[in-house]
Amino acid sequence: MNKKRELYFFKNYFEVFFEIQTEKVKKKIIWTLRIIEEIDRIPETYLKHLKNTTGLYEIRVQVGSNIYRIFCFFDLDNIVVVGHGFHKKTQKTPKLQIERAEQIKKEYYETIKGGS
Repeated sequence: MNKKRELYFFKNYFEVFFEIQTEKVKKKIIWTLRIIEEIDRIPETYLKHLKNTTGLYEIRVQVGSNIYRIFCFFDLDNIVVVGHGFHKKTQKTPKLQIERAEQIKKEYYETIKGGS
């Protein structure tokens, strides 16, 4: 298997979201994460840049009529930093979720990159 990208799970944001999902949803999330690691050009069906953000992306997971989003961003070219996820219940991604993702990204750069 040849990975194109490396997933980095920052703190336990993703884990907290992942733990409460059903087995079926967990399987689909893992399958989707594999696509992100392995495929050269990821279709927007699975990874989409969020407009009006500073490089935030959402990993898109659908199980039946349920939609899940996991926020992430890139560090360097091939490291995908995975943040928190949520069960999407509205058409638009809630502003609070985007703000939280921006906060996690800021926190990542402050901790990992030694910024203050």
